[in-house]
Amino acid sequence: MNPSIAATGGSIIRALHGKRRPTSINLGLGEPTLMPDVAHFERATAWVAEHGCRYSTNIGDAELRAAIAAHYGYPGLDHADNVCITTGSQEAVYVALRTLLDPACDEVLVVEPAFPVYAKIAQVEGIPCRRLALDPSGPGAFDPDRILEAVGPQTRMIVIGSPSNPTGRVIPKAATKKIADGLLERGGPPVYVMHDEIYRELIYTDDAGEFGKVYPYTVAVNSLSKSNALTGLRLGWIIAPLDVMPHLVKFHGWVTSCASTFAQRVALEIFAANQLGIARPWYAAQRDGALAVAREIGLDFIEPEGAFYLCVRVGASDTLAFAEQLLLDRDVVAIPAHIFSPILAGWLRTSFVCPLADLREGLERIAAEALEKGTLPDRA
Repeated sequence: MNPSIAATGGSIIRALHGKRRPTSINLGLGEPTLMPDVAHFERATAWVAEHGCRYSTNIGDAELRAAIAAHYGYPGLDHADNVCITTGSQEAVYVALRTLLDPACDEVLVVEPAFPVYAKIAQVEGIPCRRLALDPSGPGAFDPDRILEAVGPQTRMIVIGSPSNPTGRVIPKAATKKIADGLLERGGPPVYVMHDEIYRELIYTDDAGEFGKVYPYTVAVNSLSKSNALTGLRLGWIIAPLDVMPHLVKFHGWVTSCASTFAQRVALEIFAANQLGIARPWYAAQRDGALAVAREIGLDFIEPEGAFYLCVRVGASDTLAFAEQLLLDRDVVAIPAHIFSPILAGWLRTSFVCPLADLREGLERIAAEALEKGTLPDRA
């Protein structure tokens, strides 16, 4: 047994999701509930009927890569050769971390709260990882000064997820530019910024920074999972500078050879129809409804600027135990937010992709559980 694998914990999100019952109100898994547009699948199927479903090149279909590069238009990252198609964004994260960092001398800085996968991959691969916890409830959720101060001599990559999972906070344009300028002024070997943009198409503010627009050493990862409710399609991509792309593609080829040809064709149909994130208005309406419900119930929450999560405060000292008891007593699945950062101890991550009536019932049950346990913060 590889000791690093044995020492790395599994997914608490998946473990709690696996304990749900048929009657459970599921506010847990980060998965859109909308049904996809089957027309994209029908056109992809017709293409496969004519052309077959053979391997693509390791880097991915050239037409799809060109469409992705053109859609984002990041300066210096806007050519098909800047894009590698991956099996979901999680493979993109793994390939980027494993390829661009030398465990013997480099470290990764993860800005938290953040999805646990970055630190888990670093742990498995023996990559030194420092975690910078920033207060998600205040104006400094992505404090550029603290991020730049945290960069050390061995830091070769900063990981920033914006919009954030679990809080939905979004890094402002000015903060993105300040971080980019500060890193460029440092000199020496470049510090890459991995911008996890998985929720990029689900943003509800006009002030959202994109590192690809201002920083040449950006590695952007994304997929169709959240934007188009296609979590099971497993189709993602890396956008990266040309000088590192051959190395990323080489390792990607060894990890998974190439992404699904059929999935790539579905993705190309979506880009061709300009339907990336077509459901954003629906999610925006869900967000408004979720905030109204939380205010009515009286729960403290972190107002999301993107994604589809609402973090609510329950005050429990052991948030995992609270979440497990909540499922047992109240039949509600919610995720203990401390797994994204210790700074969120006492908070739960809830997802607002379910019908609002279910969300209301779920949040009411969460409040009732906290009141019964005596953990709900004083709202007087």
